Amino acid sequence: MDKYEHEVDTNEDWHMGHAEPEQVLDDIAFYRTLIVNVVFVGKEGSKDWVLVDCGIGHYANRIIEAASKRFGDHPPKAIILTHGHFDHVGSARKLADHWDVPIYIHPMEMDYVTGKRDYPVGDATVGGGLFALMSPFFPTDPVNLSKYIHPIPQDGKLPFLEGWRVIHTPGHTPGHISLFRDKDRTLLAGDAIITVKQESSMAVFIQHQHVHGPPAYFTHNWQEAEKSVKKLASLNPKVALTGHGLPMDDELLAKQLSDLASNFKELAVPKHQNKLH
Repeated sequence: MDKYEHEVDTNEDWHMGHAEPEQVLDDIAFYRTLIVNVVFVGKEGSKDWVLVDCGIGHYANRIIEAASKRFGDHPPKAIILTHGHFDHVGSARKLADHWDVPIYIHPMEMDYVTGKRDYPVGDATVGGGLFALMSPFFPTDPVNLSKYIHPIPQDGKLPFLEGWRVIHTPGHTPGHISLFRDKDRTLLAGDAIITVKQESSMAVFIQHQHVHGPPAYFTHNWQEAEKSVKKLASLNPKVALTGHGLPMDDELLAKQLSDLASNFKELAVPKHQNKLH
């Protein structure tokens, strides 16, 4: 999928009419909301599709436009959230209001999306660039999606996503999930792994592809994060679409994900955190 290195538009869609979904597979597409991806699961023109994550705030209209270009006037059957950080739920309420659809999240994330609990403040000491330095100022207040939110069923089966299963991948947040489809080994990883160095604004701007651990400034349990990366590597995904960065596949994905799993403490964990574990 090296073509995405050349096709991605680094100029954000500030004007309506330019929100274009990027196709990855015949039933997977994504749209980047400034710094984070939202994922459309469903074939073009389908009446049975699902939105995974909702991007940052003030992007609802552009997400709706990108969805309409792929699916016409058909609303999604549901919204699935990988976790409740501000850059994944920012437009959730407006999208759910517009489409009148349910939102699903892991039970361990419910307090963060029902106004009951704050996430920890971002850690500026992880180093690595402007986003890390800015992270203490990123929103951590709980959103309140009580009107629409539902816990993902305990059996791990996703509503309206036949053939997909939930992989609990905590570490970045307690109830973080990834989604995996066994038949073609497609992985929607959220922020359990990402394919850009998210701490660096320059890396985000140029979208240089490389498998990384979760965004360090918002990851507060590195032992769980390491277990989650090893769990994803054991699935041997053929295609991965992550919360930040461009899609990756085949040998490059396999090698870099394996390297990350084998050398997680050296490659992902901030040095001062390494000393604590």
